[in-house]
Amino acid sequence: MGPCSSSGFYVSRSAALLLAGLAAAILLALAVLAALYGHRARVAPSEFHNCGVSDAGPSPPDELGESPSGRKPDPTREPAVAATPDTWRPSGPWDQQRLPPWLVPLHYELELWPRLRPDELSPPALSFTGRINITVRCTVATARLLLHSVFLDCDNIEVRGPLSLGNGNATVGRVPVDNLWFALDMHYMVLELREALQPGSLYELQLSFLGPVYQDTREGLFLNFYTDQGERRVLLASQMEPTFARNVFPCFDEPALKATFNITIIHHPSYVALSNMPKLGQSEKEDANGNKWTVTTFYTTPPMPTYLAAFAVCDYDHVSRTERGKEIRIWARKDAIANGNADFALNITGPIFSFLEDLFNISYPLPKTDIIALPNFDDRAMENWGLLMFDESLLLQPDDQLTDKKMVISHVVSHEIGHQWFGNLVTMRWWNNIWLNEGFASYFEFLVMNYFNPKFPGNEVFFSNVLYDILREDHALMSRAVSMKVENFTETSEINELFDLFTYNKGASMTRMLSSFLNENLFISALKSYLETFSYSNAEQDDLWRHFQMAIDDQSKIVLPTTVKSIMDSWTYQSGFPIITLNVSTGVMKQEPFYLEKVKNQTLLTHNDTWIVPILWMKNGTTQSLVWLDKSSKLFPEMQVSDSDHDWVILNLNMSGYYRVNYDKLGWKKLNQLLEKDPKAIPVIHRLQLIDDAFSLSKNNYIEIETALDLTKYLAKEDEIIVWHAVLVNLLPRNVVSDVSDYDIYTLLKKYLLKRLTSIWNIYSTIICENVAALQDDYLALISLEKLFEAVCLLGLEDCLQLSRELFKNWMNHPENEIPYPIKTVILCYGIALGSDKEWDFLLNIYTNNTKAEEKFQLVYAMSCSKHPWILNRYMEYAITTSLFDFNETNVIDIVAASEVGRYVARDFLVNHWQAVSERYGTQSLVTLMYIIGRTISTDLQIMELQQFFSPMLEEHQRLTAHAKLQAIKNENLKNKNQSARIAAWLRKNT
Repeated sequence: MGPCSSSGFYVSRSAALLLAGLAAAILLALAVLAALYGHRARVAPSEFHNCGVSDAGPSPPDELGESPSGRKPDPTREPAVAATPDTWRPSGPWDQQRLPPWLVPLHYELELWPRLRPDELSPPALSFTGRINITVRCTVATARLLLHSVFLDCDNIEVRGPLSLGNGNATVGRVPVDNLWFALDMHYMVLELREALQPGSLYELQLSFLGPVYQDTREGLFLNFYTDQGERRVLLASQMEPTFARNVFPCFDEPALKATFNITIIHHPSYVALSNMPKLGQSEKEDANGNKWTVTTFYTTPPMPTYLAAFAVCDYDHVSRTERGKEIRIWARKDAIANGNADFALNITGPIFSFLEDLFNISYPLPKTDIIALPNFDDRAMENWGLLMFDESLLLQPDDQLTDKKMVISHVVSHEIGHQWFGNLVTMRWWNNIWLNEGFASYFEFLVMNYFNPKFPGNEVFFSNVLYDILREDHALMSRAVSMKVENFTETSEINELFDLFTYNKGASMTRMLSSFLNENLFISALKSYLETFSYSNAEQDDLWRHFQMAIDDQSKIVLPTTVKSIMDSWTYQSGFPIITLNVSTGVMKQEPFYLEKVKNQTLLTHNDTWIVPILWMKNGTTQSLVWLDKSSKLFPEMQVSDSDHDWVILNLNMSGYYRVNYDKLGWKKLNQLLEKDPKAIPVIHRLQLIDDAFSLSKNNYIEIETALDLTKYLAKEDEIIVWHAVLVNLLPRNVVSDVSDYDIYTLLKKYLLKRLTSIWNIYSTIICENVAALQDDYLALISLEKLFEAVCLLGLEDCLQLSRELFKNWMNHPENEIPYPIKTVILCYGIALGSDKEWDFLLNIYTNNTKAEEKFQLVYAMSCSKHPWILNRYMEYAITTSLFDFNETNVIDIVAASEVGRYVARDFLVNHWQAVSERYGTQSLVTLMYIIGRTISTDLQIMELQQFFSPMLEEHQRLTAHAKLQAIKNENLKNKNQSARIAAWLRKNT
């Protein structure tokens, strides 16, 4: 989507006639019209970005793909509109984000003709043309119509009606269109009619249009270039969510305005066209140059929002199967289909559909499902009804079976299929409740996985994939609620920003918590009622709570402290999450908001509200009855513990509640003693929870760091790699790999951890050496092995270093002997770090001949691991002087500077090459480099020296930003230095 102007302009038929008839007074006429209308475009008529108004019926777009003005759209060009300020146009509904409720769309007849040809693989500015008829119902008498349109050249606007319902919607009249203008800031096309439309009557809006196909962005209609069967090829696909349908055709582009669609795509005969529904028929069309095109029409869709309309034009192959009489097809590159890379996705898709159909007792309403693997799809995956789109990396199973890719594919496919009910069948009324789509689809990923894999470690995987990230981002200040009461965002870009961790991860966590304090039968029963009631319609958060409340009221077993709405509103409308602190001596439990780096006067900033917190808990290994903390503090005598070694309490069973847990000193001591004596008495998910909660709380000043460190004493007995992953992430964060400047603490950590790592290391190094295939279905191992190997090699265990040498050397000599994927990044890095230019040149050659983006990044990172300054210097020279390294791939200078040796090499390199670096990566990259190189600063003198070094390279505003950032880095380092001193003291005492 191109940049929008901040105002609109008028194009009046009467004004055009006036100007033509008064040529001698044209300047005066323009001045008068400017005063009257306030914001007419000040450009030549042939350059207007507008729609024409005609008395004739709709005419087809020009056969050459041009607009009626003879101009083809340029996707890189801003509209040729010299618009004047908003204050020059009358205020009205075009100043609001939401469409006025004057018209309700019922049906779209849409024809698209993208001019994509297989012999034009590098079109400078590909365009598409189209025609659309929109049947609408008028609800309020109005002589002004608003609908969405962005950068579309339009012609032949007609408003027909009222329609005669008794005669096949035959037109019984026409409403003349006097004026047409655009409010570009809100993406509106505004039609001024000569007479008002009548409430209750149906009308048909007709127009032709032309627009750009994008190459550098995945919005609206866009191109993907790729290689298949040794040839360069191109395909066209669409992405409409959230507000990009208006880039493709004029429409009522809001989620609540559902309508049916009849879609026609005109395309080159060598391509196949796909859309939401099955193909209805095909015919042939000839353009003005005698070229033949195929016209593919599709069956009518169910009512759906514009953001679910989907199109693809491609030269792909497919595999297919039938599930309950409905065809499922996976479309991908012909090479990928021939290699069987789509088979896994195909085999799981049908059973997932069947499981969810049975679970909700609602059949999937479409007769087919197409899933297409796009070579490059920024949005990762999209749930369009009947035509799901995926980035191929998330859909196709690679030849190397030893990856976590099967699990990733299972999750993503489950998520998008879940949307067929949550989002497609029932759609949120407005984007402020997008979590009703994404949060529930994210939750049902895990329900599907648990169903098909009974041994699936669902709690641990949910923590790793969902909770871990969001608990680090969410806090009481400077974060947002999962749902917002304000519906009217001021900018369209604000809608795009809602697709974030809060919508997905926090939304899934809210759903999981709701399910946990109910029982599964009640949870699913309420959802069935909700889905049935709002099928093919729209809902908001309160509608969902109402159906849960109905389910609660129809039974007596589960009793809640208040309504479902009151409970869930306390979570969805409030930013952050609580810390629940239990004093096991008294049984007093309290809640407080979680802050980053809590300070003593934090109470001045606390929320006005508390959360209504479900507390699932365990005492002495036995699950206890649910209790509720519905105020800031409450007494639970049953949670008191005695002095007995066997008396202990853990809150937040299975980490199903969205909060962190703290205990008094006795509570932590009891758990620490139990871990040392019998760690298996505490379930894996809670060993994981204790480590993660304790280190997070200590980092943010809620407990002492020593309390968290005490929990690690038992680790020699820990054989669960996911728990070790949490330990290593906290004690050996990634920056320690390059910032071992405090050699004292490094030596202490090495001695302390290696002693405890021996057992877990022996288990997995043996598997890697003897039977690596045994890891194929161990998802937790696949996602944790890299951190384990990285840590052990960092700590200098010779077994790890030697294994790295051997695996790298074996791969060099026999490339068919692939390095096991889960540890490939680590092995490549240490293979280079322990090697010479021979190993480095070998990796460069592999990089040059590699086409997979994920693997290329692995190689770029690995080549920065060299300990030889001259190799790193040569590496950076290659990056700025050759075309080997893609501009969009990564900044090689940044990656080199991130290593301990590379920090100094990169600094010297910039002295002599900073102009070339800025030309290659942009001036902003220098600010990033400043942060990376200065990440260890701890004094104002160091800040000054770094600023003096970078000052000639930075612009003035960048210097101010950099200074503030460096001050923040210094303060963070000083805080960490104090923390490190305490860690070192504890390690000396306990090593």
